[in-house]
Amino acid sequence: MKKIGFLSFGHWTPSPQSKVRTASDALLQSIDLAVAAEELGADGAFFRVHHYARQLGSPFPLLAAVGARTKRIEIGTAVIDMRYENPLYMAEDAGAADVISGGRLQLGISRGSPEQVIDGWRYFGYAPPEGETDADMARRHTEVFLEVLRGQGFAKPNPRPMFQNPPGLLRLEPYSEGLRERIWWGAGSSATAEWAGKIGMNLQSSTLVYDETGEPLATQQAAQIRKFREAWKAAGHTRQARVSVSRSIFALVDDRDRAYFGRDNENADTIGFLGDNRRAVFGRSYAAEPDVLVEQLKQDEAIAEADTLLLTVPNQLGVDYNAHVIEAVLKHVAPALGWR
Repeated sequence: MKKIGFLSFGHWTPSPQSKVRTASDALLQSIDLAVAAEELGADGAFFRVHHYARQLGSPFPLLAAVGARTKRIEIGTAVIDMRYENPLYMAEDAGAADVISGGRLQLGISRGSPEQVIDGWRYFGYAPPEGETDADMARRHTEVFLEVLRGQGFAKPNPRPMFQNPPGLLRLEPYSEGLRERIWWGAGSSATAEWAGKIGMNLQSSTLVYDETGEPLATQQAAQIRKFREAWKAAGHTRQARVSVSRSIFALVDDRDRAYFGRDNENADTIGFLGDNRRAVFGRSYAAEPDVLVEQLKQDEAIAEADTLLLTVPNQLGVDYNAHVIEAVLKHVAPALGWR
């Protein structure tokens, strides 16, 4: 395990039990948690993107703000739903955020998961043409996005421009060199994991995948990762592929931890159905004393296959407690898993 970061869904609710009651709370606390995580030595600050929900919706202002407040930590998403995105406008936003951060952006993108409304992408002005599914549309948007991130000129310049142009066709600006190699695909199936490897994106695997074999989540994820790496190698990519997996992990080191998670009953995978009625396997949570956690996590095949682990954090418990959750894993668990 080379890198460990956190993944926040950025929930907020007006409930008096929540420490994150407004959108402002969610955004500002996300920045503060990224700063705290960097100070603790974590490697990444990642954020989930959901539309029509009291969560983090438009990621680039947040990513830019985190980039301006930090110096070392990787900054990313897991994931941006490409059904909703104008790939050219997204490339400009991503380029600006990456320039602000000094080249630390790690963007996770995907078809996305079920949203709060039916076909929400239609309200954003996107609809697949006849014969194409919304998943096809997401992959088409992705291919355009990846192409423009190469930085090649494609737009014919105005012969009488307002400002002087460089010679040749024009590209989108700001162009951030290397960002194309820091795009990740959130795969829910073996087929999309292989597609990501073929076209040269890194791989993200969440706390759920489509249930293709009936095996535990970690076993199915590990198989997907191996298929991804095989597709990557067959495509002839020369750089090293990266793979992340997400897990809910809580080291019980004080009374707060035991009160919040000491009676956690989610100690086994569960089966459910996603919006398209496909059967999916949802991963268990890990909550135990550090020595027990180490032995449990050593048995997780997908963690062993990946190079990056993202810790899903309970952001509504506030920055201080979430920084404690991250620190407890980094200090008491991660070294035994080979981190640093």
